[in-house]
Amino acid sequence: MMHILWNDQIVERGAVKIDIEDRGYQYGDGLYEVVRVYNGHLYMMEEHLNRLWDGAEKIRMQLPFTKEELTINLKKLVEIEGIKEGKLYFQVTRGIDAPRNHVLPDPEKVKGVLTANIRAYERPLQKMEEGITVAVVPDTRWLHCDIKSLSLLGNVLSLDDARRQGFDDAVLVRDDKVTEASAANFWVVKDGTVYTHPDGNLILPGITKKKILELARELNIPVKEEAVYEEELFTADECFVSGSLTEIVPVVKVNDHIIGTGKPGKVTKQLLEAYIASVDATCGTVGE
Repeated sequence: MMHILWNDQIVERGAVKIDIEDRGYQYGDGLYEVVRVYNGHLYMMEEHLNRLWDGAEKIRMQLPFTKEELTINLKKLVEIEGIKEGKLYFQVTRGIDAPRNHVLPDPEKVKGVLTANIRAYERPLQKMEEGITVAVVPDTRWLHCDIKSLSLLGNVLSLDDARRQGFDDAVLVRDDKVTEASAANFWVVKDGTVYTHPDGNLILPGITKKKILELARELNIPVKEEAVYEEELFTADECFVSGSLTEIVPVVKVNDHIIGTGKPGKVTKQLLEAYIASVDATCGTVGE
């Protein structure tokens, strides 16, 4: 039986009750994070918490716990479920406000609702070795993509647009510039330099992105946080996506255009090896 962290309790899934007037259910009014678990360790947990707190400030929501309290309870959940390699999902809504009202409720009267679960998850080795295909899709999402909001309909529809065309994912373009993938940051390698969209309101400030930028500098790989134009995708030497679950996955085809040799490129593989080494150094070698 799956266990769920529900506010400050760990209970069996069937015991969780979410009110029909919870603002997360009615408005998507809340935030979430997904943390990769390696050997029972929460990888880059501090960075995920910092992003959660930043998001809460941006949407004017008062979180009903401290970072220490949340971390303790999430670690308890991981321990109880006994999952060594997994993905930990947690979300917090603004809470229950009845009757339904668009106006933000008084934070002293409405308390946020937390839920969390962990599921087994393994590194996507086949995608890392073979790469994925992406379709260019217009980025029609809202203008607060830096907030990891529960409202993900724009992302879901963009992915569906790509899947309906027979591709694995979407690469989003706004005003002729590449922003990100449907649920991952997007990277382009050209003449040995790595490019990715700068943080701001048009993309999510990825936790894995932050680590990759650090690793690139350590490896003396030139990197620019600079948006590339859609047309530059088709002259790229390499492309890849990154995320907490994705880690680093090569992109070998954009629309009908083969990227590079059609196989994972040198820089992409170099960064992936460094990323895995960073995970192993922090959490212990995965699989041992």
